[in-house]
Parts: sequence; structure tokens; C-alpha cells
Amino acid sequence: MMSRRRVLLSLAAIFIAAISCGASAQNAPTIAAASDLKFALEEIAAKFQTDTKKELRLNFGSSGNFTTQLMQGAPFELFLSADEGFVFQLADAGKTIDRGALYAEGRIVLFVPKGSALKVDTSFSDLRAALADGRIHRFAIANPEHAPYGRAAEQALKGQGLWDSIKPKLVLGENVSQAAQFATSGSAQGGIFAYSLALAPAVGSLGSYALVPADGTRRCGSAWC
Repeated sequence: MMSRRRVLLSLAAIFIAAISCGASAQNAPTIAAASDLKFALEEIAAKFQTDTKKELRLNFGSSGNFTTQLMQGAPFELFLSADEGFVFQLADAGKTIDRGALYAEGRIVLFVPKGSALKVDTSFSDLRAALADGRIHRFAIANPEHAPYGRAAEQALKGQGLWDSIKPKLVLGENVSQAAQFATSGSAQGGIFAYSLALAPAVGSLGSYALVPADGTRRCGSAWC
């Protein structure tokens, strides 16, 4: 996995491209980004604006919803997707200038908030036991229908043979950032969301987490329109 510094440097370079694409527009360039990038992009944008005096507008949400909006003509200068497949769909539809550039490889974590009866482990053994003994009532993931990290969580749970038993207890976030909010707030006994969010002190300090073993690491793509 890329180091955080390398990811930040890569995204900073992408921001320069966004400014170039939006240079002729009167308004500040608008960036649509998967919500797992929230903390990293806000940090970069603040530094970028301080250094360049250029304003940026950041919109965070699910990659699937942004793809639908872009297909319908949404005026974004740059799209940072949590799944390169969405970028390819846009490129095939003639909605981007190219097929994008890979900026990172995403990972997911099993997260447990402070005070939860659940314990974290890479084998999901306590989650399995908690489902059997009734300790789990609510478990948070992003909506797999349009959030790539939700699909990754679903795949991980299916790989452990837990999907059918945990599905009635799922609390679905509109995007991975909302899933993290559900998991960290204590309203759920645990959840699965992006490693990048767990690395942020504002999130990671609210509980404990275990990095889910990579199995066909999900690729993150970027494209500017």
C-alpha cells in the first residue's frame, strides 16, 4: 500500500490538474471525491489554497452517485473515485478527457467503537461469535449498491461466511464516511470502512480497528472532466 505521504503528494499533483482544467471558468474548480478521501483532501486543499491563493470546492460522497451525476452532466472539473471501474464507465461514455490515473490502492478495516462488546481481529472470529451469541444488534457498512467500500465490506463478510447472518443487522451509510460515523458513534457495535478514515485521529481515537487482509486489493482511480 502507498504511504500516506506518497498519496498526498499524488493528490496534490492532481489538484494542479484540476486548476488547469478549470482555469477558464469564473468559479472555483469543483472536485467530486469519494468520501474516504475527506481528511486527506481537506488537508491538501487548505495548503494548496494558502500556497496558490486558488480556491477549490470539495464535494464528498459515494463514487457511484457521482458517476450518475457526471453521466447527467454535473459540472465537476475533477473526479476522484474509490473504484476505477466508475472512471472507465465515464471514459467509455465520452465524459472524461482520458481513462484517469491510479492514485492509491484502498484497504478496509474492521472497526469497533469504545465500549462495544465486540473485539477486533483479522480473522473476524469474535464477530462470528458475537453473531451467534446475540452481541451484535447493529453493524455499519457503506451501501454496496453505489459505494465501492460497501461492496468491499460485503465481499469481506461473504468471504468469511458471515453475510447472510449479519445482513439483517446492517446499518447502511450513504457513503463510507457516513458508515464510519455510524460505526464510531456507538450506535452500532462495529463496522467496516476505509482504512484511510481509520488513520485520521478524529476517527481512529474513537475505538480500535484491525486491517482486513487484502484479497484482490481495490484500485482507486481518478479522472478529470
